[in-house]
Amino acid sequence: MSDRFIGRAGELIEAAVASGNIPGAAVALCTRDGYREAHVCGLAETAPNQRPVTHDIWWDLASLTKVLVTLRQILRLAEAGWLDLDDPLERHLPDLYQYDPAAPVRRVTLRQLLSHQAGLPAVVPLYAGAGDAAAVRTRLLQTSWQLGEPVYSDIGYMLLGLVIERITETPFSDWVLDEGLSFNPPALEAAATEFCHWRNRLLVGEVHDENASALGGAAGHAGLFGTVDGLTRQIHTILSGNWASPAAMQAMVRPVVPGRGLGWNLFEPGWHGGSLAGPQTIGHLGFTGVGLWIDMERGYGWCLLTNRVHPSRHKETGIMALRRGVGNSIAAAWRPTNLPASRKG
Repeated sequence: MSDRFIGRAGELIEAAVASGNIPGAAVALCTRDGYREAHVCGLAETAPNQRPVTHDIWWDLASLTKVLVTLRQILRLAEAGWLDLDDPLERHLPDLYQYDPAAPVRRVTLRQLLSHQAGLPAVVPLYAGAGDAAAVRTRLLQTSWQLGEPVYSDIGYMLLGLVIERITETPFSDWVLDEGLSFNPPALEAAATEFCHWRNRLLVGEVHDENASALGGAAGHAGLFGTVDGLTRQIHTILSGNWASPAAMQAMVRPVVPGRGLGWNLFEPGWHGGSLAGPQTIGHLGFTGVGLWIDMERGYGWCLLTNRVHPSRHKETGIMALRRGVGNSIAAAWRPTNLPASRKG
């Protein structure tokens, strides 16, 4: 496949792998009319078995779950009349901290949760209390959550996941997903992530996030896996306007606060997608070393997929600089003279 736009980005991920900063990586691009490029390199697993990255490797998408699954489901339910984005949580989770009807968390709206404006904590190790998935859900619902300054919050999206499960009467892990996305990928075809000391094993095809694992393997904030083709399909579906209704798409990219819309990060100086990204670019990151960006105006999107937490998260990998470098290299290559024939003019 031609590397017309990702040639330099491919060189950057090759260099990151060669330096030992990350074991394996993939970069891929898709345009509004369906033109695709991809480049993969490195190892999907370094030990105990060495496996190379291939085009069809499944990657742990971590927090991309928030936008590719949870946000989309909330928007669909809103369009179908099952909820309103300004509904308070207590409308859909009446048992949320049920012994104090005046608890502020009960009045937090779905819109505030989607845009990380509720003031809930970023992350809390609910899994540390042990117990089965039902016990962890109960802990999530009955904790006296104190609201503070708005921060990016896994807890908020875990609660959104419970809202969706209540309305659909379907556990997260049982949902039918688009081709190339899965909550249960074939283990031997997945990139390894971390050796988890809580589970006492290397994670391969099993969600990296401990709270998602404790909630049954998938939740509103994490649990999704995807392939290169799966991610480029998502990019194409968004760019072609088929990912959600026109009204929902407009709401999704409208700023709630500077740099943040519903779910997605919006372009702003110093952001993770590179300074050369267009002003109408949206993006999101995942802790495992993944990211997805879509330039809505210029009509292209790209993903960077890595297993930078393999075999441990406790190391410096240079992932943020790599993300910006990849984004800038692709944007620099996006010139009219380089466009495919169907995009010229």
